[in-house]
Amino acid sequence: MSSATLDSTDLLDGAPAVRPVRKRPARDRHVTDFIQLCEQVRDAGLMERDIKWYVGRFVRQGIGYLAVLALFLTLGQSWWQLATAVLFAFLCTHTAFLSHDAAHRQVFASAKKNAWLARISGNLFVGLSYGWWMNKHGKHHLNPNKIGVDGDIDPGALVFDPENAAKRTGFAKWFARRQGAFFFPLLTLAMLDLHISAVRRVVDRKQIVPERKAEIAMLVVRLVILPAFTVWFLGWGLGLAFIAVQVMALGLYMGGSFAPNHKGMPLVPKDVKIDFMRRQTLMSRNISGGWWVDAGMGGLNYQIEHHLFPTMSSKNLKAVQPMVRAYCAERNITYTETTLGRSYMIVMRYLNRVGLGQRDPFECPITAQLRSAR
Repeated sequence: MSSATLDSTDLLDGAPAVRPVRKRPARDRHVTDFIQLCEQVRDAGLMERDIKWYVGRFVRQGIGYLAVLALFLTLGQSWWQLATAVLFAFLCTHTAFLSHDAAHRQVFASAKKNAWLARISGNLFVGLSYGWWMNKHGKHHLNPNKIGVDGDIDPGALVFDPENAAKRTGFAKWFARRQGAFFFPLLTLAMLDLHISAVRRVVDRKQIVPERKAEIAMLVVRLVILPAFTVWFLGWGLGLAFIAVQVMALGLYMGGSFAPNHKGMPLVPKDVKIDFMRRQTLMSRNISGGWWVDAGMGGLNYQIEHHLFPTMSSKNLKAVQPMVRAYCAERNITYTETTLGRSYMIVMRYLNRVGLGQRDPFECPITAQLRSAR
């Protein structure tokens, strides 16, 4: 009786009740396969947290902030302070990487400790709202590059969906057709936009923001008191120049670290469902380049691995990469990796072609396969 099972508890009047075996849906195979990969990763110890490694990062960044502060106070009213502004932006970006890791619960076993670390480092040092970030970034991780769901591809100054680009008129239409050329200039304004979004989120009582008062207090220190001290110490002209350079450099560095990971990868229609493995892999791009890329991008260059194992310490992403690559090769899942320079070229060409309304080059491969099968 290969198509049925007997259960002694189902005996009724001496006659066994026969239960037919239900066939599992085909998608369960994908889940089972991914569970096997997860078990391999856990057995290799790659899901274990390494607080000492993070403490080392905290110490290095603390020393860096003290050095920048000493340089700031020593230079005084000198235009060399603009170099200090760039160094400050560099440190803030790496603090944002730490905040990102903590928000994903990579640092501590305690969710509360991770949340406070992410909140303090993000709000106080970078000028971002942890509550805003968690809402936006959580949706992104659940459905990367999914139209109408992933806020990272919502239309704004840049447009990522050809249908949205087609609706633009006048100057907006002209700009969309050339938006790739404005990609880097616009990144210099990205941090200003993030500061504004953070403030809007925490002051909007309709939005749920845990520890709202603490977030507001830290944003006041970062976005009001610190700039005011800068202007008081350096004077209006140099002080405002320092703030402008710091904001622009921070936006350029941070935006340049996050943008290559998904921009220019396939877009997923809102009504299409894809299994977890392919949803996270096909829409993500890794950046190769050695230790300097690893350090410079804070582990974000292993975006595929990060999306598959978001709570894995960024320290271990490089170690798990061969396992993920082999898994994808065995199942014929496209694994995308390129250099940093080439990724920027892909993103800029993609933006220009979107502005021209060309859809096919960016269509989700799974959606295309389903259409061709009809």
